[in-house]
Amino acid sequence: MTDRTKEQQAQNFRSLSRKYSDTSILMHEAIAREIGLSGTDHKYLGFIIQNGEMTAGELSRLTGLTTGAVTGLVDRLEKKKLVKRKFDSEDRRKVIIVPNTKNTLKLLNPFFDKLNEKTSKLVNSFSDQEITVLEKYFTSAIDIMNEMIEQLRKQ
Repeated sequence: MTDRTKEQQAQNFRSLSRKYSDTSILMHEAIAREIGLSGTDHKYLGFIIQNGEMTAGELSRLTGLTTGAVTGLVDRLEKKKLVKRKFDSEDRRKVIIVPNTKNTLKLLNPFFDKLNEKTSKLVNSFSDQEITVLEKYFTSAIDIMNEMIEQLRKQ
C-alpha cells in the first residue's frame, strides 16, 4: 500500500470517527431534551452514575468544571430527583453527591434499551478478530483523548 493510500485511509477514518462523535452528541442531546436535561447535564449524570458517590470537588476534578458549575449541575439534577446531596459525617463542609440510580435508570432505560438491542445485533455481526480490532481502536483512542485532556488542563 502506498503512503498516499494510507494517508487517504487515515483521512477517511478520521472523517468517520468525527461523524460518529458528532452523531453521538446529537443523539445524547435529543435524549436529554426528551427527559428535560441539557446534553451536558445528561453526560455528567452518566459520570456520576458510573463513579458513584463523590464530593463536588471530585466531580469538578473529573469533569474539569468549576466548583460553581458543579453546584449548578447538582442543583438541576437534584431538582429532577436524579441525585441528592449528603453531608460528610466527619466534615459537614464537604457535600457528597449521591446518584439516584433507580430514578435515572427509570428515566433513561426506555431510550437505551432500544439502542442496546440494536448495538448488540451490530456487535454480534462481527467476528472475534474484528471485535478485537475495534476494542484496540477504542481503547487507544480513549488513551489519546485522555492524554490531550490532561495536556489542556495543565495549560
